[in-house]
Amino acid sequence: MSTIRSPLAEDARTTTGEALQAALVELIDLSLLAKQLHWNVIGHSFRSVHKQLDQVVDLARRYTDLTAERAVAIGYNPDGQASTVDDRSPLHGVETGYLPDEKVVRVMTDRLSEVSRHMRAHMAATEQADPVTQDLFISLLREVEEQHWMFQAMS
Repeated sequence: MSTIRSPLAEDARTTTGEALQAALVELIDLSLLAKQLHWNVIGHSFRSVHKQLDQVVDLARRYTDLTAERAVAIGYNPDGQASTVDDRSPLHGVETGYLPDEKVVRVMTDRLSEVSRHMRAHMAATEQADPVTQDLFISLLREVEEQHWMFQAMS
């Protein structure tokens, strides 16, 4: 069996791989949380919030794949299993059942703010270790922060 060899020095690969793994876990959880809210939102703004949540899901899923594939490209094995996400995600879950649109907007605004802070930390950690991965975090942040703005504007 062949293994993927990293173009990075070992310390840079470790730093970058750990940042990518942490981001992967958080992005998987974000997509699940947004989908949970998407299914259960109710209220006068149902349609717009419902559709905006799908944009967050699409963004999180797209970057989940890009993040995992970048990890593999540098020789770091990603782990996106449910048990890993459950153990390592810094995001808090959401309550079950129907949720008013105002509450969903507040929850998503808070979660996106949290994701933004964490991704900024990963961006900083990879600045010297791997500028290519840092560029991935920059692109991800651009979209996360746009969604954060969109949800803030709904409240």
